[in-house]
Amino acid sequence: MSGSTSKTPDVVFRLGHMGDVALTTGVLARRHETSGDAFVFITRESNAPLLENHPAVTGVVGLSPEELRSWFATAGGLTERFRGHTLIDLHGILRSRILALRWKGEVKRYPKFGLTRRLYDRTRLDAFRRKLEATTVPQRYAMALESEPPPAQAVVPRIFLTDAEQADAAARLSPIHDHGPLVALHPYATHPAKEWPREHWTSLIYRLEKEGVGWFVVGRDDTRLMEGDERDLTNTTDLRRTCGLLARADLLVTGDSGPMHLACGVSTPVIALFGPTAKAWGFYPAGSRDTVLEHALDCRPCSLHGSRPCRRGFDCMASITPDEVMETIRRKLAG
Repeated sequence: MSGSTSKTPDVVFRLGHMGDVALTTGVLARRHETSGDAFVFITRESNAPLLENHPAVTGVVGLSPEELRSWFATAGGLTERFRGHTLIDLHGILRSRILALRWKGEVKRYPKFGLTRRLYDRTRLDAFRRKLEATTVPQRYAMALESEPPPAQAVVPRIFLTDAEQADAAARLSPIHDHGPLVALHPYATHPAKEWPREHWTSLIYRLEKEGVGWFVVGRDDTRLMEGDERDLTNTTDLRRTCGLLARADLLVTGDSGPMHLACGVSTPVIALFGPTAKAWGFYPAGSRDTVLEHALDCRPCSLHGSRPCRRGFDCMASITPDEVMETIRRKLAG
């Protein structure tokens, strides 16, 4: 539990991956700061740490895999537990629809633009692209509570670290970095189509070292990028510690990933490499110091989450060169 308010808290429902939940955090913070709103958050138990120490969140219901599998029983328990509270559905899936049908209180939803996304995916018409690019996903989340979308930068993710967590991150990095700029690297992806080639990552590291820029790797994967190097922290940190490490970096280089949103949440600038996905889907980093690197290919975007196989050798990602990324790093560090 954290935060306090005299208002009855609304109940937010969002499952999904950690990035999906991270994208809600700026919306909740803004509502708390501008209107005094408070929230109970229902999500997967693996996502719950993202909401720790958040001033707008008075409680988190972390659902186990077993509770999700027994959804009719779980939904019934939630409706009784939160009778009279407003439900804010920020997912729009079958589970949340079932929950909403049984909910004993007001239900609010956000504009998901599902039909527009499908039409753009199939037709690539600019009219659909422009409608989608008019708002980010956090802006759409905010529209469950507001009639008009707030500015994109007003609802970027916000993750609240404790002093102890920040000190822990500093201690973790001190043996591998003592001065100068520091760049975090996240080379992994849920789907292969969203991965920048491993040889590009190692080439980028060579360039960073040549110019005296420190680096470290974060994330989870079966195979580490730089096996045996103490600066490769793959699989060694949990969610909160990863956020702490990202907060210590001057910037993060990543594909379209969950850690992209974590870095935004701790105010670390992001260089995001986009290939099969696109800004039109609304999941891109929208902070004033964030940059999306992408190349205009006629096959992009090929899917919402980068899950489709590629017949063209992942040209969308491979064509982004290490020199291009390094030049962007130079500009951002200089600025």
